[in-house]
Amino acid sequence: MNRVLSILALAALCGGAVQAQTAYVSSEKDHAITIVDLKTQAVTGTIATCKRPRHMQRSPDGQLLMVACGDSQQADLIDLATRKSVRRIGLGDDPEIFDVTPDGKTLLVTNEEDAELGIVDIASGKRVGAVKVGEEPEGVLLTPDGRTAYVTSEVASLVHVVDVAARKVVKNIPVGKRPRRFALTPDGRQLWVSNELGASVSIIDTQTLAVVDTLRFELKGARAADITPVGLTFSADGRRAFVGLGRANHVAFVDVATRKVTDLVLVGQRAWGVALDKAQKTLAVVNGLSDDLTLVDVGSAKALKTIKVGRVPHTVVIVE
Repeated sequence: MNRVLSILALAALCGGAVQAQTAYVSSEKDHAITIVDLKTQAVTGTIATCKRPRHMQRSPDGQLLMVACGDSQQADLIDLATRKSVRRIGLGDDPEIFDVTPDGKTLLVTNEEDAELGIVDIASGKRVGAVKVGEEPEGVLLTPDGRTAYVTSEVASLVHVVDVAARKVVKNIPVGKRPRRFALTPDGRQLWVSNELGASVSIIDTQTLAVVDTLRFELKGARAADITPVGLTFSADGRRAFVGLGRANHVAFVDVATRKVTDLVLVGQRAWGVALDKAQKTLAVVNGLSDDLTLVDVGSAKALKTIKVGRVPHTVVIVE
């Protein structure tokens, strides 16, 4: 009985580590992940990882932090309970953004130099296929059923719609200039695409696979060329979107129904990746040129604190 209780206690302890209100921020130049306690708003440590860590996301079971490293051409799989690397798998040349199928078996990654969507079997760690797409692909997002992948081509200004099972592009959707990232509304009806050199977001109807609107950003005193949206996310209820405006150094709050900007919050230099906590109270914004993370109060649309997090931070993932 004591042994059973000990095991349960250990499991609870590990589970607590995973559930702590923590932000993980990748640092491209430090080859590390910075750990930020969101309650104390302080850095509590770092995790060494592969070279030039950029995009990150949790595994479908929530147990791992998966990190794509451009210079190592690998994904580092970090156990969130122990904060230790448990395995690395190859991602091919110049990996950018990745997504994982809902069953956790397959990873899809954009390989920029090869103009491909690479397909990697996670169990074996082997590349098992690829789909040719437009030049300089970056964003990739799987639908919740894992059947369709959306991929951005920065050079072609297209969103490619990929049939995952057939491993082929089934449609190309013209969007704005230099499309980068995606966010899918919680109801799955709209796909929003940030256009970095278009100072805009293209809104795609996922049923018709056509652009139905373009949300353009303006900022008093800023040139259009300095408004470079990249990271974006939605509130859990789908009513609001949050878009990092890059070199404009602001994050935009958008009313989804009216497609109007309601607030602009000054953060750090080159507002890049964004993430919301589960309570929908705090928005974390990665600032790539000022080497910091800004925490924004969603209710008041005001910055709470800016925290140094390593050189050239790229992505933030919140774990609770």
